[in-house]
Amino acid sequence: MTAIHAYFDNIHRILDNVLKEEAEILEEASQMLCKATLSGHNIFAFGCSHAGLLAFELYYRTGGMATINPVRAPGLYLDIDPATMTSQIERLPDYGRIIAENQPIGPEDVVIIHSVSGRNTVTVDFALRCKEKGARVIALTSVATGRQIPSRHPSGKLLMDVADLVIDNGGCVGDGSIEIPGIAEKVGPTSTAVGAAILNAVMTRAVELVAETGQTVPVFISANVPGGDEHNKAMLERYKDHIFYMG
Repeated sequence: MTAIHAYFDNIHRILDNVLKEEAEILEEASQMLCKATLSGHNIFAFGCSHAGLLAFELYYRTGGMATINPVRAPGLYLDIDPATMTSQIERLPDYGRIIAENQPIGPEDVVIIHSVSGRNTVTVDFALRCKEKGARVIALTSVATGRQIPSRHPSGKLLMDVADLVIDNGGCVGDGSIEIPGIAEKVGPTSTAVGAAILNAVMTRAVELVAETGQTVPVFISANVPGGDEHNKAMLERYKDHIFYMG
């Protein structure tokens, strides 16, 4: 078996386990997104460094919900050189609170936060401020990592300690999953591949739940198919009060 097969086998194993162990949590997360949509509230997604890739995966996305808003802040998305500054910035006290304070996050909104470790100060501060503003926080994290690695937040709390709902991504400590003979480091991180599958599944179920009510579902289609531009323009207009990424 090559490392290619080992990696695919491991992703399949984790996804199967997540579906088995987290099914009720995934359903609850989907219900939260559906409720926010039907009740006129807002949905946000946040993460630092590579964890933030999932916030980008969810927004302005073919086949995705038009109303999922990414939360972006300078220095947290590998948008600076040297890239190591991102790791330093996500440990800064109060920056997470500043980010949340400057977003239109309010009571009964839903905020999805992705962090494999959930240990860094910005992530925990951001979650705490969102909750203070009355929002509900869904954490996507590695529970195994949280149980073994201490928080960097002054409170000693991790993201999974402060979230309203915790989805375990089933990953291992350090995220690398494949051992290669002759090297000490594991390779093949799983959090992005598994996390994208988890959140897209939750989003898809939320769309299904909204559709069951008979309401127009805020879903984008590809701009590269006939009628795509017109459809997406209509979605942006219909849900403009819940979309904050159009400038």
